Amino acid sequence: MLDELGAIGGDRKPEGVAGRYWHALDDGRVQCDVCPRYCKLHDGQRGLCFVRAQQGDGIVLTTYGRSSGFCIDPIEKKPLNHFLPGTPVLSFGTAGCNLTCKFCQNWDISKARDFDRVQDVASPEAIADAAVRTGCRSVAFTYNDPVIFLEYAVDVAQACRERGIKSVAVSAGYISQEPRAEFFRHMDAANIDLKGFTEEFYKKLCSAQLGPVLETLEYLKHETDVWLEITTLLIPGENDDPAELETLSRWVMEHLGPDVPLHFTAFHPDWKMRDKSPTPSSTLRQARRIAQDVGLRYVFTGNTHDPAGQSTYCHDCGEVLIGRDWYELSTWNVTPDGRCRSCESPCAGVFDSSAGTWGRRRIPMHLASAL
Repeated sequence: MLDELGAIGGDRKPEGVAGRYWHALDDGRVQCDVCPRYCKLHDGQRGLCFVRAQQGDGIVLTTYGRSSGFCIDPIEKKPLNHFLPGTPVLSFGTAGCNLTCKFCQNWDISKARDFDRVQDVASPEAIADAAVRTGCRSVAFTYNDPVIFLEYAVDVAQACRERGIKSVAVSAGYISQEPRAEFFRHMDAANIDLKGFTEEFYKKLCSAQLGPVLETLEYLKHETDVWLEITTLLIPGENDDPAELETLSRWVMEHLGPDVPLHFTAFHPDWKMRDKSPTPSSTLRQARRIAQDVGLRYVFTGNTHDPAGQSTYCHDCGEVLIGRDWYELSTWNVTPDGRCRSCESPCAGVFDSSAGTWGRRRIPMHLASAL
């Protein structure tokens, strides 16, 4: 049940639920401890994410149960190439974000401060039921970062787990240590956006820091059973220098190992970087070669038509294990226990005994329930 709150900014009376991870300061403000921004708020103020606000003597989440819309996607769109390939995932987000990326590709949702953007109201149980009813194997928290709606995401993930549905987080990984442990304890897979590999890039274009993201990546790989993949959006002239890409790839190899899939995806002009050119396909292919040369086994290109760069190959014999054309699976040479059919070498991932058949379909859906 959502409790009605007092006014937050003018006469608005948004609904919300009590948030976790905050503490009171001596000057009467409350500090939000969910992410490394540590917003310090007076009564009625919202954090930079715009959805966590001080109300009374604590923090509330103002978007609990409120979504910007639902859609059934191919799991490869998240992108997750080694987690239940070919299966459908029920995707949704809310509003707001705790980063300020000038190149945001979902800015109309993640930068929204207008709660009219929030179209659907759905309980965690209703979302889990919808996933079961539509044949989705998983639910994805995406479009904006689920870190900022932690309480809602955790409740949805718990409801899904009770129904045998997996939970997927698509996140920038910008989260503090204690909430990180709770949040990812309820996730089955995650794709973390590694925006770039310099502090300057994070500071200039995201108003954030690289360090906490690297901590999240290492935590996920070494302290959880969450299936992990990484995405880096390559922006011409900003984070596509070959030396930086080699440094990024070597860090992944040395700190996470060769089996974590790495996706290099193409930028298109958007939000506050409309003056930039789209990423050339040649840049994506070069990045893939660099990462493969340092030893990474599963490196992919995205946001471009490149079947060769989007397919999975056996790291021992070189056979195509999973062929992909956009989000359509064209080849499946993986045994029921996740091995190459040609040489029996293991392929890292979470696989069913056979490939999913969802294909490239994308089906928006309306979902509403009482909370």
